[in-house]
Amino acid sequence: MCRENFSERIEKIAAAHPAGIILREKDLTEDEYERLAVKTLEICRKHGAPCILHGFQSVAAKLDCSSLHLPLNTLRSLSDEEKSRFSTLGASCHSVEDAIEAEKLGCTYITAGHIYDTDCKKGLPGRGTEFLKSVCDSVSIPVYAIGGICPDNIAEIRSAGASGACVMSGAMVCDDVQKYLNELGESK
Repeated sequence: MCRENFSERIEKIAAAHPAGIILREKDLTEDEYERLAVKTLEICRKHGAPCILHGFQSVAAKLDCSSLHLPLNTLRSLSDEEKSRFSTLGASCHSVEDAIEAEKLGCTYITAGHIYDTDCKKGLPGRGTEFLKSVCDSVSIPVYAIGGICPDNIAEIRSAGASGACVMSGAMVCDDVQKYLNELGESK
């Protein structure tokens, strides 16, 4: 899906100063993910871009990364001590109940989705902006919309109360990352 070497694309994204980069690579083993995380953290630090590791709590702890994003099921299994290692803690939420639980479990932000139809969830209709508004209204932590977000619909996302949006495909294939993020309003 990426038009170039993954690290080269991450370099361009980090240089555009996004609000954050969530390194989600669910098809890698823990060792493979750790090697990728080392490279990605180095690139992000160089550009001052926040990097949030995803799914591998032990890798984040080993690499002294203070930002972690987890599926809600995994978050439930962490002790308070394990969670306290992370100043930024996020979870993927797919209902209002998920969002409320994630906040109670100590999340500092959540992602909510998927909002619009997307190739990543082919055949599964998006939950829509009314769903997003309900999630945003149910918690006091920042909510980031995910799923089918693009410059053409980012205003709807913000109108629903989201703090921002997570994008993947667009950022990985666009010709000009800085321009793309500016169009989304997601560049610092």
